[in-house]
Amino acid sequence: MFIDTRRVEQGSVVQSTVCIIGGGVAGITLAMELDKQGIDVCLLESGGFAPDDGTRDLYRGEDVGEWRYNFADGSRSRFLGGSSNCWGGWCRPLDPWDFEKRDWVDHSGWPFGLSELAPYYDRTHALLKLGPNNFDPDFWERSIGRPDVRRMPLVSGKIRDTISQFSPPARFGKLYRETLKQSQRIRVYLYANATNIDTDRQGQNVTRIQVATLTGRYMEVKAKHYVLATGGIENARLLLASNKILPCGLGNGNDLVGRFFMDHPRLITGSIRFADEWARNKLSDVKYHYMNAAVAAHGTHVAHQFALTPEVLQEEGILNARVWFNSIFPGEGSEGAQALFRIKQAMLQKDQEDWNLGKDILTMVTHPLDTLGYGYTRLFQPRWLIKGVKFQLIVEPEPDPNSRVMLSPSQKDQLGMNRVRVDWRLTSKVKRTFDRTLALLAEDMRKSGVAQVELDTPLEGRKWPSDLEGTWHHMGTTRMHDSPKYGVVDRNCQVHGMSNLFVAGSSVFPTAGANFPTITLAALAFRLSEHLVREIRNSSSPLAMEAA
Repeated sequence: MFIDTRRVEQGSVVQSTVCIIGGGVAGITLAMELDKQGIDVCLLESGGFAPDDGTRDLYRGEDVGEWRYNFADGSRSRFLGGSSNCWGGWCRPLDPWDFEKRDWVDHSGWPFGLSELAPYYDRTHALLKLGPNNFDPDFWERSIGRPDVRRMPLVSGKIRDTISQFSPPARFGKLYRETLKQSQRIRVYLYANATNIDTDRQGQNVTRIQVATLTGRYMEVKAKHYVLATGGIENARLLLASNKILPCGLGNGNDLVGRFFMDHPRLITGSIRFADEWARNKLSDVKYHYMNAAVAAHGTHVAHQFALTPEVLQEEGILNARVWFNSIFPGEGSEGAQALFRIKQAMLQKDQEDWNLGKDILTMVTHPLDTLGYGYTRLFQPRWLIKGVKFQLIVEPEPDPNSRVMLSPSQKDQLGMNRVRVDWRLTSKVKRTFDRTLALLAEDMRKSGVAQVELDTPLEGRKWPSDLEGTWHHMGTTRMHDSPKYGVVDRNCQVHGMSNLFVAGSSVFPTAGANFPTITLAALAFRLSEHLVREIRNSSSPLAMEAA
């Protein structure tokens, strides 16, 4: 059921077995799984069913990195469904070596391997509305069966073909709203902002959550178990801000909360001149393979990316990466093209701040040539209109303790909470990974007769270019490790040194791979739900009750 917190009695105390803070992919998945096991849940969602300016403002903070990094507007959505409201739908599990300790990657290694998470990845396909749990490029190429959707015959053996699937995308706040509404065990409190996690005097046991609305209403939630699922930035923020008992915040005895902040850096670079045979191939070009019915089978849209083999990654001493192509269309970057793109995003139900259909239609009408040129080329792909093709790639960020989320010492939001201060940093190994990945792929494309390639100046030894951007995959700030010296949570996502506080979402990722995090954080939510069920049932057993 849904409850508007703005209308609850002032000072109310809500009791529940589990309190989940955050109504995004991780939080909603957990709530629904616990409901299936007969466990009552209080789910706190900061927003309502749609975005509003007051709630959105709570995400804003200070960017103190070396380049401009927007981590609030457009990159996160603070209403039911969380960041699934602005998600592009890309899905692919992490690679096996992403979980491993790699001697050449600082702070790498998960407490468990891919085999531990594989059964939960399988369950994500129904949750995220994906196709069969099959990411074999040959399977999808054969299933699609089109001459203009083919893999390129690269000859070096250093490059891997990889496939990603697209969720429709699943907007959790809409897709699962009726399930939440009809549940007798899930109470979803809307407009409920967690402002503090209260603990006992030792800071080891959570006793309640302080909740406030923007209208001045206050209440408390008391539960046996608590799960923080507010995203890679807000998870760290709330732990740091809950500092009434421990001045450094909760789970932060080793100064790790907020550190190791990661995002996937992305660049569009180089110049590609394809041989005629490959000039209209849709499989690897983001302009054609994103949600394109031509690049689909088994009711599922897919995309193709290139990656280096694990042997090459080790030999080169570099990080994981994904590469695809990016055609440049007439009108690219113009006001008309941007308006057309926003309308497409709206059709995918993507949250866009201050989007206005009438304004965008007017923009397209006043820029007809740019709009028509961009739209016509996108639909019909006439080679004579395509202005060029570039590489687009994202690279795995190397975990760096100096890349971090902190509390602003001076800025506060409307609820009186310190805003965040984000310092996103990338190591020199990320630059080398960009350079070497592109160099090896370009060489292979030339040798294989697929294309002639010109690369831009290497990144190593110079400043990051101004067009570097993140992909808004906020990860790593409450990283997982068996030892509290190196992680905030253990392998079961339980905060070290705390008896009943857990963290869900991509903030627990020790490393990020070069894949899209939603499918992995959903798999971890399934895994955490099973652990919580065991904890609850064990604590309710006669032997446990007698011991208590």
